[in-house]
Amino acid sequence: MSEKVVLAYSGGLDTSVILHWLKYQKGLNVIAYVADLGQGGDELGNIQERALKAGASKVFVSDLREEFVREFIFPMIKANAIYEGQYLLGTSIARPIIAEKQVEIAKKEKAQYVAHGSTGKGNDQVRFELTYMALSPNLKIIAPWREWDFRSRTDLIEYAQRHRIPVPVTKSKPYSSDRNLYHISFEGGILEDPWASPPEDMFKLTVSPEKAPNKPELVDIEFKQGSPVKVNGKSLKPHELLKTLNELAGRNGVGRVDVVENRFVGMKSRGVYETPGGTLLLMAHRALESLTLDREVMHFKDSLITRYAELVYYGFWFSPEMRLLNRTMEDTQKDVTGVVRLKLYKGSARVMGRKSPNSLYLKDLATFEGGSLYDQKDATGFIRLNALRLKLDALRKKVKD
Repeated sequence: MSEKVVLAYSGGLDTSVILHWLKYQKGLNVIAYVADLGQGGDELGNIQERALKAGASKVFVSDLREEFVREFIFPMIKANAIYEGQYLLGTSIARPIIAEKQVEIAKKEKAQYVAHGSTGKGNDQVRFELTYMALSPNLKIIAPWREWDFRSRTDLIEYAQRHRIPVPVTKSKPYSSDRNLYHISFEGGILEDPWASPPEDMFKLTVSPEKAPNKPELVDIEFKQGSPVKVNGKSLKPHELLKTLNELAGRNGVGRVDVVENRFVGMKSRGVYETPGGTLLLMAHRALESLTLDREVMHFKDSLITRYAELVYYGFWFSPEMRLLNRTMEDTQKDVTGVVRLKLYKGSARVMGRKSPNSLYLKDLATFEGGSLYDQKDATGFIRLNALRLKLDALRKKVKD
């Protein structure tokens, strides 16, 4: 009896060819695992039939949308996670949950192997395999891109055509995309020239800012202890809330970024991303924190953003340090409750207002019109104490002169 392998299968070019290759070139019993992360009906339509046709013995499809948003995306929002100032980590955060569930299927089916479709040059191979090793270190890993003789996606397209494997990519449109409820990414092919503008017909979640409505749109986002719970006063489940914000931001052209980023493996790559709802959530969450977090807590928390984002980007979601960071972030969120109003207009989003029952903003303290809670004369001693080291430094320089 053939040994079993559980393949993280998306139905795209790479994993479709890999499924066929694992069965007919490696002689393995292939179990396809499909994670529904909100990538849309086009990608998931008849995916079981396609996997079976390509050679899978079984196909598992799991609806992970709710868990994905609640347990993976919302913690990132609480941390204000953003990689290298622009990338909201939409692909990065999807890999740990896919790999986690893949391991569960492997244990259930008594499979000896797990496999993924990530290339040997990218970040995803690291994210998948670090998760496998963290959760089930005895599983064997197959990474076809590091084994086979194919060198490009053009080779895969020719293989698919030769073996009549249906795939959604052609030589004339060779860029790769990855979509989930949080974002869609585009890379490779025509995007590999960082000077080349991405074609407008490539975008899926957002309209061009030039074609967005001429009238601004206001949106209220309500948070409870750091987690978004309502949009425009309506309570929504996590995945429904994100879907709603995607639509609101998308029709106003909000959420596009074009990035040259530093991959974990050491090279630079160009990626184009659409993260409409996530852009609004991150902006609104930061605005609410500005109202509710103690200054030193906020500054300390902000100092951890880079580290948190790197851990997500590099694939260390199930590491001890990430567990520690998530507990820390969670503790900072107990008072982050309130509502933020944003204005969306032709590709931009701006904070128009924020309010919270836990606000640390006191008008009597901040006003220039006077007030009884703060005596301006106290500032004299405060400034002198903070200037002491500066005076000492100046005196030392004067002595040397």
